[in-house]
Parts: sequence; C-alpha cells; structure tokens
Amino acid sequence: MQTITEMTTWIPAIDKQNLFKYLEPADRADLRDMGAILSFKADELIVAEGDLSPSFFMVLSGTVKVHVQQGENDVYICSLGENSSFGEASLFSRMLRTASVSALDDAVLFKLTRYDVMSYLRSHPAAGNKVLLVFINGLMKKLREVNRELAYERRSDGSQMDVDALIAELTEQN
Repeated sequence: MQTITEMTTWIPAIDKQNLFKYLEPADRADLRDMGAILSFKADELIVAEGDLSPSFFMVLSGTVKVHVQQGENDVYICSLGENSSFGEASLFSRMLRTASVSALDDAVLFKLTRYDVMSYLRSHPAAGNKVLLVFINGLMKKLREVNRELAYERRSDGSQMDVDALIAELTEQN
C-alpha cells in the first residue's frame, strides 16, 4: 500500500462518489481533506477478515475482490469496481470484518475512518445528514441484495415435508 499525497488528480473521481455528489463544494472539500488516497498493487490485501478496522473505502480506480476463508479454502464473494464502496458497517459498529478485500489489479481507493466521519458530522451538521443518508441508503441496498439471495436459496431448498416424505420412501419395507 502506498499513500498518494497529491490529491488534485483524484478530485473528479472522488466527487463522482455518491458520498460526495450531494454535498456543496466547500463541504465536499472538507470531507475530502479528512480522508486518504491509497494505492494497492494487484493481489495486495486491503482489509482482512476478522480484523477490527474502523475504515470505509471507495474504489476510485481498479477492481477489488471480496472473499472469505472457509476452512482451508479462500471463497470468492464478489468483485467491486470503480464507484463502489465497502466498509460502511465498520463506521457505526465495533465488529470484526466479516470478509477480506484484496486488489484484483492495481487499485486506488479513498479511505475514511470512523473518526473522520464522526468529526465531519460534528462540524458539518447539515451536510452530515446528507452523508448519513447516503450511508443508510448504501447499507439498505446491500441488505436488499442479501435478502434476495436468501430468498432464492430458500426457494431452492426442499421443505421439511419433502425431507420427511423422502425418508419415509427410503425406509419403507416392501
């Protein structure tokens, strides 16, 4: 990981992010100044499953993969590209990371910590409400996606009656 200190080149990419696009220019600049721009090489770990890390990330360029460890296997969850974000929950809870995120190719990310966001909310209450609404909307979208996946999985699961009928059929004495 390398910190990029020259932010000017990245301002348009940052300002395209949902978190920034609803803010007035001065409020946008103040929030931008609180964060950091980080560059990751392909296959470099960004966050590790199980870590306590109060950081939120937005992908400015490149692609990252979300993955979890299941026993000895590294299980791919999804890829996130430009204008995607991850880590919102870590801003509002002190929970361990539920997945790892690694760069699939060279990637540039914008990072805000819980402390950056809380400081911004205190110093910019009106703009802070917009920021909170964007975070809430992002979390709601992710929750909706997970609910759809669960509904699909349950639809394909057999009911208990199906299992009972199969067991009865297999154990019948002819």
